[in-house]
Amino acid sequence: MRTLWLFTDGEWRESAGDDVIAVDDPATGERVGECPRGCEEDVRAAVRSARGAAPGWARVAPAERGAILRRAAARVREHADELARLVTREMGKPLADARGGVEAGAGTLEQYAELGPLHGGRTLQGGWGATDLMVREPLGVVAVITPWNDPVAIACGLIGAALVTGNTVVHKPSERTPHTGARLVELLAADLPPGTLTMVAGDQSAGWPLAAHPDVDLVAHVGSSEAGRQIAAVARGRVLRENGGKDPLIVDEGVDPKWAAGQAALGCFANAGQICVAIERIYVHRAVAESFTAALVAEAEGLSMGSGLDESTALGPLVDGRQRDLVDEHVRSAVAAGAKLLTGGEVPDGPGTFYPATVLAGCSDDMPVMREETFGPVAAVRVVDSFDEALALANGGEYGLAATVLTPSLAHMQRAWRELRAGTVKINAVFGGAPGGAAQPLGASGQGFGYGPELLDEMTHTKVVHIATPETG
Repeated sequence: MRTLWLFTDGEWRESAGDDVIAVDDPATGERVGECPRGCEEDVRAAVRSARGAAPGWARVAPAERGAILRRAAARVREHADELARLVTREMGKPLADARGGVEAGAGTLEQYAELGPLHGGRTLQGGWGATDLMVREPLGVVAVITPWNDPVAIACGLIGAALVTGNTVVHKPSERTPHTGARLVELLAADLPPGTLTMVAGDQSAGWPLAAHPDVDLVAHVGSSEAGRQIAAVARGRVLRENGGKDPLIVDEGVDPKWAAGQAALGCFANAGQICVAIERIYVHRAVAESFTAALVAEAEGLSMGSGLDESTALGPLVDGRQRDLVDEHVRSAVAAGAKLLTGGEVPDGPGTFYPATVLAGCSDDMPVMREETFGPVAAVRVVDSFDEALALANGGEYGLAATVLTPSLAHMQRAWRELRAGTVKINAVFGGAPGGAAQPLGASGQGFGYGPELLDEMTHTKVVHIATPETG
């Protein structure tokens, strides 16, 4: 069991705090380990180390920084099975999905290893004897605060982009997946100068002091909207946030109902619904509603539920009892308000924090299951009479992370991406997209670019340098 949790100056040290947080396997309830709750003294030590390393790391040639990231990506791939098993034990994700997240993380490191050395500014010619340079420079110290639902992929993206642009990083992984976070930091830091990448473990006792530290130049946060708002309120420097969502799915008339149900099931039930861009509410056209709903129930009932370490498992547990209670509360509240429970909706007996794939029909948009982030394996369905009605309802609420439309109509495709208020609009596929894609979430879902080449801009600032030929007498 790991005993050293504070990574500063290239070494693991003991936390200054005494409180610990238990980490249990959500499939069995067995203890995985404990991590410190974290404290201000830990944060001060980590930031001090990162600040001290910042000038030297900023002077390293971008090509060398890229080469270090490529070697880090190779180590992540070499230890992919180890990392995936840690993810599954700490948060329950089926092993194949966990491996996919690790591979995605390695791929993102490789992407930024290539893009980083090419990232630059531009020049302006003011006259024959004068030139202006618009130079991209590192911000300094970047705090990277990451969630538990995809801990390797998300951390690799933010840490990789920050490092390759010349910043030093203080990483705080989620207290629900701290062993994964610590092992990843070890792999990423192997070739880095001491202090370039540091880590503090813990919950908000470490997170808030880190976000508010005066020597942190940027806080990059992926997590809940409430946490994001609090971070934005206390941060002294810039803030980059990808936060919660209540992503809609529109199922238009004319689609194959069985195919659409398969897409909906993937969007609602993958990783037990614990994905930031999971489908959380469904608006289905009346013309296909009956067939679609029946096929969706069949999809839900065909998912095997069990430990993520079992390769046959399609639906793992929720991350912990608190999250399961929230999901069950949303389902029960909807049923009490008139929704019809078609399948699932019952907390199973036995160990672990499992919750079955659940389908609700007859939902209305005043129900929490259609308004608040559920983050569980629940498909909440509302029937609509037109595409216009579906668009209007999909645009409701405070979130604007992503939206999906399944339609055979080219006109409706064009209207969807133009009219839906979301950072990402997906047409005829709930997941996917080209490597390097980026988006800006809207509303309560965050601010700034969290991925793609544009993330390199977020990690730097532009300095204008005016150079003129001196006059000669």
